[in-house]
Amino acid sequence: MDSFSEIVSFGLHSSLRVAHSSFVFSTKLLGILTKLAKGEPNHREIAISLREAFSSLGATYIKLGQFIASAPSLFPIEYVEEMQACLDSVRPVQFRDIRSSVERELGGKLETLFHSFEETPLASASIAQVHAAVTKEGLDVVVKVQRPDVHLTLKTDMQILGLLTKVLEVIAPEFKKSGLTAMFQEFQTSILQEIDFIQEAKNIEEFEAYLLKAKETRARVPRVYHALSTKKVLTMERFYGVPITDEKGLRQFTDNPRKVLSDALEIWFSSLSNQGFFHADVHAGNLMILKDGSIGFIDFGIVGRISPKIWRGLMLFTQGIGIGDPTLVAKGLVEMDSTDSGVNPTLLAKELDSVFNELESVYVHLTENEMFDESKVNRIMFEMKEIAEKNGLKIPREFALLMKQMLYFDRYVKSMAPEINLFRDSQNFVIGKT
Repeated sequence: MDSFSEIVSFGLHSSLRVAHSSFVFSTKLLGILTKLAKGEPNHREIAISLREAFSSLGATYIKLGQFIASAPSLFPIEYVEEMQACLDSVRPVQFRDIRSSVERELGGKLETLFHSFEETPLASASIAQVHAAVTKEGLDVVVKVQRPDVHLTLKTDMQILGLLTKVLEVIAPEFKKSGLTAMFQEFQTSILQEIDFIQEAKNIEEFEAYLLKAKETRARVPRVYHALSTKKVLTMERFYGVPITDEKGLRQFTDNPRKVLSDALEIWFSSLSNQGFFHADVHAGNLMILKDGSIGFIDFGIVGRISPKIWRGLMLFTQGIGIGDPTLVAKGLVEMDSTDSGVNPTLLAKELDSVFNELESVYVHLTENEMFDESKVNRIMFEMKEIAEKNGLKIPREFALLMKQMLYFDRYVKSMAPEINLFRDSQNFVIGKT
């Protein structure tokens, strides 16, 4: 906590939040338990009840719903599908609350801070919402403003969820084997990264420094206006363009969408290889082609950093995935391991072989231009991670971030350049060391 007043605020806020959470969950859980008591529960109805509870409770639980929606290998399909609703825009914060937050954080009246400030948000998410504005100097910017009390809410919710995780593992030991604690820790780490806008500004400028060092002119990041930014308000240059997944929109600014995608992959993989730094949340809304034809990377709330050792392991792993060679995959996982536990790659490869028939079928369908089954690939990745950990390997947290990001990219590749096998060809997207 930053101050005595924040400690007091946290105590009061925490008590109210626990009471609210208990009321919402008890109301919904009563219905869920009734359904379970009848036997053969309707998981679709239970998923709807949970999603309604998440929506009512806001920030943390909406993020949890998004996590479930993006992890079909870990949760039943009914829950994954229902939680897709959490991926949509959430209810906007009233403008008077946004005004109050900006004025409190920046220390002045909105009219003295900006030439103009749009009341209707450009986007509204669980952590923050974004407004268009114009600075006193006439520069177009976007202002990312945290939802009121979101940091206190998150801290309280993490305590509640952490306790629930421990209780579940005591009353249902199978949850302990399922990796529930590890999933919660991953969720907690990623969400807490997103509420420090000072760190996000540093992440943006770290990526920009790499682009300058590499003399990379194909991509840009938004300029940060530090005088108008704090831990809870982030003011950045406004980018004009379209998401890189909008192939029709891309053709407004380029006659070669495939090259744009290839350039984006080169830049991302090269920052990973040369700098050990990567944007870990490059989904459709965070990667754009701008009006001048350059590529815009935005929203650096979640980033990852890897060592050369992990990079070498990742390249072996992805090449093994791409050509269906469990021995290479095993070598990659051993290379990434941080424990130096003397795992036998040959034995590990033999156990991994059990999931490669499934993987091979995925890529056979891809070559036949059928629909990309992301959920199956997600499940295969999870099975591989389970086998690795059963063999005594400690897989670094960054591995999950990297796999998630590569699956995002693979989705783009299959729609715009299906002849590319991203896992097999990942090394081809790395340009020389800087």
